[in-house]
Formats: sequence, structure tokens, C-alpha cells
Amino acid sequence: MDKRILVGVDGSAGSLRAVTRAIELAVLQHAELWAISVEEVVPRYVETIDEVADANERARSQFKRLQRQAYDEAKQAGIELRAEILVGHAAHSIVEYAADNDVDLLVVGHSGHSGVWGQFLGTTADKVMRHAHCSVLVVR
Repeated sequence: MDKRILVGVDGSAGSLRAVTRAIELAVLQHAELWAISVEEVVPRYVETIDEVADANERARSQFKRLQRQAYDEAKQAGIELRAEILVGHAAHSIVEYAADNDVDLLVVGHSGHSGVWGQFLGTTADKVMRHAHCSVLVVR
């Protein structure tokens, strides 16, 4: 039985389905439910430092909105959801957070926002499955 479930939330259709499935599992197993979003730091050339700050703030606002929706969905199901926003590489951050917090089950969407790069380098879900210390449920 999974006592602590972690779901990755990036706003993609897959991650939204993963949130719903994670909530269902948490209800069935009376488990703690955690959600994380990862603001990826991607090197790019910008005109000003303000452009970087604006992009980071937009991403953080989007993640807060998505996590609030997940919180509300969990609350309706009678589950408390704890959420955090991390900065770093998505797969690495998810795997590291899961290990550091004794997560029993990771729930991720099959495909997120990796787009073309995911086809060449592997999706975040692929990387999480390869490196996680615990079971991983990939939701299609």
C-alpha cells in the first residue's frame, strides 16, 4: 500500500489526467498526496535580465494556478494535497524530491511539454521511470 503519493504537474493534458488518477489512488489507499511542478531553467539569450524575471514569474504564476486547481480537485475528494514549485531539471527534480521525501509512488503524465526534444532525448516520464527509487505510474 502506498502511503505517500507524488504527482508531477506541468499543465499538459497528461499531467492533468495524472492528477485525477493520483487523487483517486490517494482516496482508495488513504495516502498522503503531494504535487510538484518544476520550473525548468533553460539557457537562452535575452535582451535584458527583466525578460528572464518576467518569464520566471509567468511560469510560477501558471504553476500556482495549476496547483490550486489540483488542490481544489483533491479537496472535493476529501484529500489534502500539499504542493511545491521547484526550480531545476524536471525529471531530476522529481526523482530527487521523491527520494528525499520517502515517496512510495510517483504519478506522471505520459507526455508533457517536452515536445520535439522529448522524441529525441526521451520524455520526462521516461527519465523518471529509469531513475526513480519507487514505483512509477505513467498515465496516458
